[in-house]
Amino acid sequence: MSAIQTDSRIPVSVLTGFLGAGKTTLLNYILTANHGHKIAVIVNEFGEVGIDNQLVVGADEEIFEMNNGCICCTVRSDLIRILGDLADAKFGRGNRKVDFDRVVIETTGLADPAPVAQTFFVDPDIAESFKLDTIVTLVDAKHADQHLDEGHEAQEQVAFADVLLLNKTDLVSDEDVQKLERRLRSMNSAAKLYRTQQSQIELQHILGINAFDLDKKLEIEPGFLEEEAHEHDDEVASIFLRETKPLDLEKVERFINEWLVDHGTDTFRYKGVLHIKGVKKRVVFQGIHVLFSSYPDRDWKPSEVPVSEFVVIGRNLDEDWFRQQFASCVAS
Repeated sequence: MSAIQTDSRIPVSVLTGFLGAGKTTLLNYILTANHGHKIAVIVNEFGEVGIDNQLVVGADEEIFEMNNGCICCTVRSDLIRILGDLADAKFGRGNRKVDFDRVVIETTGLADPAPVAQTFFVDPDIAESFKLDTIVTLVDAKHADQHLDEGHEAQEQVAFADVLLLNKTDLVSDEDVQKLERRLRSMNSAAKLYRTQQSQIELQHILGINAFDLDKKLEIEPGFLEEEAHEHDDEVASIFLRETKPLDLEKVERFINEWLVDHGTDTFRYKGVLHIKGVKKRVVFQGIHVLFSSYPDRDWKPSEVPVSEFVVIGRNLDEDWFRQQFASCVAS
């Protein structure tokens, strides 16, 4: 009998990809699909206050969120702690018993997956309870060339992928898709590559495939298991905005448009849940660079106090301007 067949450790899938590539959409797809798995989810966001946990369907006590840092550096100790707590709950060593058979980690779009993967090999307690099943990297077909040209994080995410999902292929020409596929394969010829729209993929291609190969990763980065500092672009920052009064959606769209005219390239990602005057449902607003959309989500729960929360991630952000403009979006 093979080692894989007798391995009782909990498999872990890591979802990575640059800001706005479709990770949360994929996570929601995984959580709502009919696959029979019981999944614990760990979500990491770049910024003091997170939005993604609000955008994950069926968010409950088994979804853990880590903010104010990147999972691969400042909050890595949180990752180890949460995984340790999950292992105790799974194997009955803690105060409560939790039934799950795999873990999915959604990283921030600024994460280098290598230090995340290190966790499952350099920490003996984690290595005893968990095995890294696969690293899935989503690539935004519309903006991939720009991200790969400008940021080492996007390059590392592609290089370390076991599975590459070339997402949003409906937004570009087939010729551009083929060109991008050639570029991705030149960066990582070992990864499986699939074209996707709205992050839709047969889950048999990304879950339980035992794709992570430590030896291959060591070929890419010989110092993979060595602890070292991980640096981000110091110019990248996040701004969190909050407003308790109902907003006017047209005003929100107008203020975002005004910013994007001159700063669209430097504005990587923006997303939020908005309380719009006269609308009974939450309105989800999200975008990447100059492309954005808004749509009604679900009714506000009786236990919720409707509030608008919005995060912007990018370079050279004028925080005072954003706060003034967001405040001016209050409905009259």
